[in-house]
Amino acid sequence: MSKELGLRIAGTLKKRGMTQKELAVRVGVAEDAMSRYISGSREMKPEVLANIATALHTTSDFLLGIENEEFSHPRIRRMIARNASNMTDMEKKELIDALFGEE
Repeated sequence: MSKELGLRIAGTLKKRGMTQKELAVRVGVAEDAMSRYISGSREMKPEVLANIATALHTTSDFLLGIENEEFSHPRIRRMIARNASNMTDMEKKELIDALFGEE
């Protein structure tokens, strides 16, 4: 991967108010491994990248620099589709209400 990937992860961490340690716990990797991923001194497996993107509420494409905007309609649809099986019925209802409900 590239140094740009690490910079995007670090920037998103800061934006979310999350530490590298918190991210490592959410992703299920050692804190030192996460540090090396972010510094660019260690290559990560695709599934680790996907888990990092999910933990940071973004996409792998954004972290890789393929897409420059963090969120767009197609990306949000992919994120919902990817995570829908893990959502409870109540979470799905809340999401639908947030997307289509009155403000």
